Amino acid sequence: MSSTRTVSLTGGDLAAEDVWAVAVVGAPAELSEAAREQIRAARRVVEEHVNRAAGESTYGINTGFGRFVEKTIPPELAGELQLRLLRSHACGVGDPYPDEVVRAAMLLRANALAKGTSGIRLETVELLIACLNAGVVPHVPSRGSVGASGDLAPLAHLALPLVGEGEATVDGERLPGADVLARVGLEPVRLGAKEGLSLVNGTQFMGAIGALAAVRSARLARAADVACALSLEALQGSRVAFRPEIQELRPFPGQSAAAANVLRLVEGSAIIEAHRWCDKVQDAYSLRCAPQVHGACRDLLAYAERTIAVELNAATDNPIVLVDDGELVSNGNFHGQPLAFALDATAMAVTELASISERRVERLTNPSLSGGLPAFLTPDGGLNSGFMIPQYVAASLVSENKVLAHPASVDSIPTSAGQEDHVSMGNAAALTCWQALANAESAVAIELLAAAQGVEFLAPLEPGTGTRAARAAVRALSPALVEDRSLAPDIARVGAAIRSGELVARVEDAVGELA
Repeated sequence: MSSTRTVSLTGGDLAAEDVWAVAVVGAPAELSEAAREQIRAARRVVEEHVNRAAGESTYGINTGFGRFVEKTIPPELAGELQLRLLRSHACGVGDPYPDEVVRAAMLLRANALAKGTSGIRLETVELLIACLNAGVVPHVPSRGSVGASGDLAPLAHLALPLVGEGEATVDGERLPGADVLARVGLEPVRLGAKEGLSLVNGTQFMGAIGALAAVRSARLARAADVACALSLEALQGSRVAFRPEIQELRPFPGQSAAAANVLRLVEGSAIIEAHRWCDKVQDAYSLRCAPQVHGACRDLLAYAERTIAVELNAATDNPIVLVDDGELVSNGNFHGQPLAFALDATAMAVTELASISERRVERLTNPSLSGGLPAFLTPDGGLNSGFMIPQYVAASLVSENKVLAHPASVDSIPTSAGQEDHVSMGNAAALTCWQALANAESAVAIELLAAAQGVEFLAPLEPGTGTRAARAAVRALSPALVEDRSLAPDIARVGAAIRSGELVARVEDAVGELA
């Protein structure tokens, strides 16, 4: 994916891969001409309401916010109301979101505004996109959103640099908002009616993590199939349980895809062929039931991906501008419940991929279960500990994920003096999902390292075409463990290759695209 590919925002066709391209790879973004007209049209509706607001109350234009909805604000303070909204809502705490999450949230907010249902001015959206393209990353604390009126506190921190306040990083230096804008040759905007509300009402931080997690979890699912196939080889397991005839009798899409991947990867395996007629009747569940477990995880991830795909192009403002009707309508599209469920589902799915992966690592390292491999995959046990402690690490990550997979989406706590009496806790779901995903990538990386070490003890027999490519991909990042060394850098490199898609891409070069 080239960083020179420009992502054009229309408000209607942004995909998770586009978010990855901008947030991680560094592709620029721009407003389409259609989006510009949509933004102008919605702004005209807002200005019409501003001009006639003296005799009626319109939320976000001449009223307070939340419980203060019944407080009337005079027209001459409309802009000040919006600025104070940003200031009051920017009270998040804790470690900041990772840079790629903030960049993704900037893109998602711009795309939501491009939809033409918020009523913001075009120049404000253009400034947001200019900051994104200039490498400005607002400092946004990660704790403080309950995922109800969207991600209010995080989005307020995101927006403050646009008005020359708050803090942001550019070129590795964290500066006050006004200084950051000056550094990149931009001027702060002076907010008009409804613009502050348009910047903070929405699900963009939940959505940002959801979009990036969708890309990473899809790559992880394929990497888990690769790791399973390599472990199947090292443990001299049977491919019978992966036959398509079996999957057709329980036709879950994910199960069929996972089984087909493993079969394709081990095709041409001299290792498996050599023990075709051995007396072992059945493999352990972590091998024999891998299609069922990996497949269920894939199906859960597919549900989450569908939800994220809808949310990336949804209108989540309040009030929403209905241009054709000339109305501003209060609504609940900002509520994060769909995303909260999807993020919790993602955490559950990646937790199970890591869990079954760790069980295969245990079999690889345990001489009572490995079918002849040396204890802890070291040729000189005693002096060397080999893969003893990496299995501990995988177990630790899996146990942590069991806690992280507890659903945040079923929790709620009333806010705004009872006005906002049911919330989604979607940001909590997003944060736990993000950590669970990183843990799972490391756990699967450990399996890949252990399985690559395992198959080498079976030489001169060679694994299949795909598993041979997988071993080569691992060896390009981590040499064989002959004498003990710190494997932390190796685990990090293989985990990063899972995250980037590089590892699976190298395997696909040998066997074609995996499901």
